[in-house]
Amino acid sequence: MSLEEKPDVGVSHGVPRELVEKVLGHADANLNASVDRLFQFLRIPSISCDASYSPQCRQAASWIADELSGIGFAASVRSTIGNPIVVAHNKEAGGPQVLFYGHYDVQPVEPLEAWEDDPFEPKLKVQPGGEAHIVGRGASDDKGQLLTFIEACRSWKAVTGHLPINVSMFFEGEEESGSPSMETFLDEVGEELTADVMLLCDTYLWRDAVSAITVMFRGILEEEIEIRCASRDLHSGAYGNAARNPIQVLAELIASLRGGNGEVAIDGFYDNIEEIDDKIRSEISRLDFDSDAFLSKVGLSQPAGDTAYSVIEQIWTRPSCEINGIAGGHYGDGFKTIIPSTALAKVSFRLVPGQDPQRIRSAFRDHIRARTPADCNLRFADYDGSPASVISTESPFLDSAVAALKEEWSCEPVLIGSGGSIPVVGVVKRRLGLDSLPIGFARSDNRHHSPNEKYDLSSFHKGIRSWIRILAEFSRCTTVQPPSFAGDDTGADQA
Repeated sequence: MSLEEKPDVGVSHGVPRELVEKVLGHADANLNASVDRLFQFLRIPSISCDASYSPQCRQAASWIADELSGIGFAASVRSTIGNPIVVAHNKEAGGPQVLFYGHYDVQPVEPLEAWEDDPFEPKLKVQPGGEAHIVGRGASDDKGQLLTFIEACRSWKAVTGHLPINVSMFFEGEEESGSPSMETFLDEVGEELTADVMLLCDTYLWRDAVSAITVMFRGILEEEIEIRCASRDLHSGAYGNAARNPIQVLAELIASLRGGNGEVAIDGFYDNIEEIDDKIRSEISRLDFDSDAFLSKVGLSQPAGDTAYSVIEQIWTRPSCEINGIAGGHYGDGFKTIIPSTALAKVSFRLVPGQDPQRIRSAFRDHIRARTPADCNLRFADYDGSPASVISTESPFLDSAVAALKEEWSCEPVLIGSGGSIPVVGVVKRRLGLDSLPIGFARSDNRHHSPNEKYDLSSFHKGIRSWIRILAEFSRCTTVQPPSFAGDDTGADQA
């Protein structure tokens, strides 16, 4: 059924458009209360990569659980080997079962001096053009985004006493530090999280006024290589020319990773890569992506990847190899004329469907070993890797989300890719067999992981409204009769 052929109701099974409008009206009328709750949440410095903030991470988990309990969810804080995970259920409706994921942990704030205000004392800052920004660490990644979904559920509950479908949620506190507890946790409680689809809100709009559903994420593999030559640092006058220099060796090895046209030059690197879904390829081709503007805004003018592909293809659909750090010898003030004994590099790969992280790891190490000269000892450090994820374009939930977003944003949403990785999408697919729908409302200038992180008030507001509509549309995806929505018309806010 096309969008134009859908009946004039907000949801199927007799839930009328008028009721959806009342729920949206409640969200609008109570936006200030929603922002106040977000500010409470943002004031908790839940930094996961620093163990000294573990109490604050537990505080953030408890805050979420309390909020969900207050609107009728069965919510609990579950212990893990690291920071706790919040699990909540509301299964009183008919219809499909959705699982919503988010993370309450945030990045460190350094450099602190680059912040205009205390990063954990959020501010609402009105801009010269009239837009308002919610500024604070975690405002966009991911506290503000995940709260859009909770606030949408709050409005449904306040107006009708019910959700239009069954909803479960889980929120972790280690996403910013690699999610070390996630897979073990899912192995232990996975059956409890059974659902038809997983939703998450940790992605971006396509344009400031154009919504998007991210259907491709590249995978990731991280490698560390150390080269040791002489048994100690050597005087460059006494040993120069005669002694192997590990920095030079490392530089030559790094240079060998790319070919003349920007392609990755590791044997077998491109083997088994899967073709892009025709629908996704069509979506990419219709996007108005300005490659020159994309590069120029960060001071660049020429793409550096495989010249056979456009910039948007390079960052979404093609695998990459990047040098993330290099160290060796003396790099402080002045000169220390040595031939260092060691040099180290950190290398990461972004992977696409069909590429196995362990096979790429082996190919990379074979490439390095084959080109390493005598008198060099190699050490590789193991880091976890995750494969790419592609969301099925045949899902009825995708069609429903498209319809809901079109209604809210007054234009067709776009299907986009991400050059980055959200490992939980792949983990949940492997562990629970769940497809995901990543729908985010962040803007590209939200300064994730940077000082003065912000979330536009309009993104927060329209995010809440979007989820209200999506939950309504999702009830179309089942023949099970949902509960009667007699509801309270007063729109009074629930604590």
